[in-house]
Amino acid sequence: MERKLALPDRILLSVEKPARYTGGEVNSIMKDKEHIAVRFAMCFPDLYEIGMSHLGMQIIYSMLNSRDDIWCERVFSVWPDLFQIMKEEKIPLFALESQDPLKDFDFLGITLQYEMAYTNVLAVLDLAQIPIHACDRKEEDPLVIGGGPCAANPEPLAAFFDLFYMGEGETVYFELLDAYKANKEANGSRKDFLLKAANVEGIYVPQFYEASYNKDGTIRHFGPKEEYAGLVPDMILKQTVEDLSETYYPEAPVIPYVQATQDRAVLEVMRGCIRGCRFCQAGMLYRPCRIRSLEFLKKRARYLIENTGYEELSLTSLSTSDYPYFEELMDFLVKEFSDRKVNISLPSLRIDEFSLDVMSKVQDVRKSSLTFAPEAGTQRLRDVINKGITLEDIMNGSEMAFRGGWNKVKLYFMLGLPTETLEDIAGIADLSEQIAELYYDTVPKEERQGKIQITVSTSFFIPKPFTPFQWEPMYQPETYLEKAGYLNAAIKEKLNQRSIRYNWHDAKTSVIEGLLARGDRRVGSIIEEVYASGASFDAWTDHFDYDKWINAIEKAPYGLDFYVYRRREQNEILPWDFIDIGVTKEFMKKEFQNALQEIVTPNCKEKCSGCGASVFKGGICFESKN
Repeated sequence: MERKLALPDRILLSVEKPARYTGGEVNSIMKDKEHIAVRFAMCFPDLYEIGMSHLGMQIIYSMLNSRDDIWCERVFSVWPDLFQIMKEEKIPLFALESQDPLKDFDFLGITLQYEMAYTNVLAVLDLAQIPIHACDRKEEDPLVIGGGPCAANPEPLAAFFDLFYMGEGETVYFELLDAYKANKEANGSRKDFLLKAANVEGIYVPQFYEASYNKDGTIRHFGPKEEYAGLVPDMILKQTVEDLSETYYPEAPVIPYVQATQDRAVLEVMRGCIRGCRFCQAGMLYRPCRIRSLEFLKKRARYLIENTGYEELSLTSLSTSDYPYFEELMDFLVKEFSDRKVNISLPSLRIDEFSLDVMSKVQDVRKSSLTFAPEAGTQRLRDVINKGITLEDIMNGSEMAFRGGWNKVKLYFMLGLPTETLEDIAGIADLSEQIAELYYDTVPKEERQGKIQITVSTSFFIPKPFTPFQWEPMYQPETYLEKAGYLNAAIKEKLNQRSIRYNWHDAKTSVIEGLLARGDRRVGSIIEEVYASGASFDAWTDHFDYDKWINAIEKAPYGLDFYVYRRREQNEILPWDFIDIGVTKEFMKKEFQNALQEIVTPNCKEKCSGCGASVFKGGICFESKN
């Protein structure tokens, strides 16, 4: 098929990294438009390099294109240099494969991976010349559908999307697109299709629902509008893949022209997590924990390396070392790819003897750093958050690492966790010092590869929806920074302070992320106001403008005090309560009480805690009973 680029050479030569916009990469899929019933543009609302690193996008791309009657193409946000040119010259945003304008497609699917990309979502719609508000779209406009982890609370974006897909994309997409085809063949209207879509399990159509509010601004009621009562469901059930070894997986992912942030082949070994950390949204959203079979992974690993030529294969999951066939998989990968010089990357490992032994075989120990995520500086606070890791675990893992040749350690913590005290914060400095001392006690002087290098990083706690801490408040940015300052001073008092480097996340960004994560429909006007003031790429530190957000928030009836800084009552209707993720609200409340009492809940492998995820009839909920 002949391709004509949407952008002329004079524009491509004037912008940074023009290869972001040309398409035509190895393994990209081209089809004959004349024989396609549904055209689907899959958008990652950030730069090409970021989006091309995302496995979920590659999965949906591969899955939709497995059907002859569907053509899925890719689109990403454009960098501000090109955005300005396209606006001035009225060039509509286009898909990479065909270079056709997005407004000519049937669907625009936008993956919502992090809240700070929300202004980019509006930029995509604006540049595509698609009306920003769903209520303003005409019959010929694309249907805009959102998915991904942030769709767990779609309400701040409700005005901008026609529909949302709740849960994992491999389950009902074909049912949804077949309903679209049938509606099209029957000459049905846009509204006819949306009514059919609302009755596909897992699909939420915001325009059919409404909220009413109490005088204090809290939600009094949320549900279908009166005219749609009985026609659309009251609750939306998250979609979950029961068998991950009988589903779609990209065997020949698109290889980017521009080096991606994660420039490697990715092998997802399992989905979900058995651990149950009380701050972790992903650990709740992706329950129950489900594994891919060893044979599935062996076959996909071969395909990925043969079809891409990548020199690195990354095993991914929320906790890779909890994969039950980890040892057998690693033995296979080392034997299979050692001759090809393929490096095996192992993020998300719990540091134990076996993991370190494996890592020493597949990584250059002198170059690599070891990563621990204790999250809290004292055992008391680790028990509050149900981290499931003890000081003994951390010190034993560190000692084994030092004996194995490592001298670089990254430590990740959170500040502002519920019940946190100054003693907990000082505990981060104490733990860092203990690890530094352990290195010098463990490794004889003549065997050291230089001094110990410890990098301490802290993010600020954000109480995300569908976690036991979802009712908790956040702190003002100034308070977060006071905590970071206190820790910085505590580290500087340590004997080994020169070996410890401390980085902390931006507090103002964290607060805005909290607003977007926990807001209701009324937050949509704030996002729109911020975008209108010129904001985009808020996830990028050098583009984030806190003042623009504060100015927009001050114009809204409810702001940070209401959405972010107050503790919510446990009987309050939360904006996301109409979504059923399987894990029950009763379990969340029980876990919150356990947190206050510093009670550790066993992981799913040790004992079922009755969270509710067994409703999905798969994964560890049933394996553990056999």
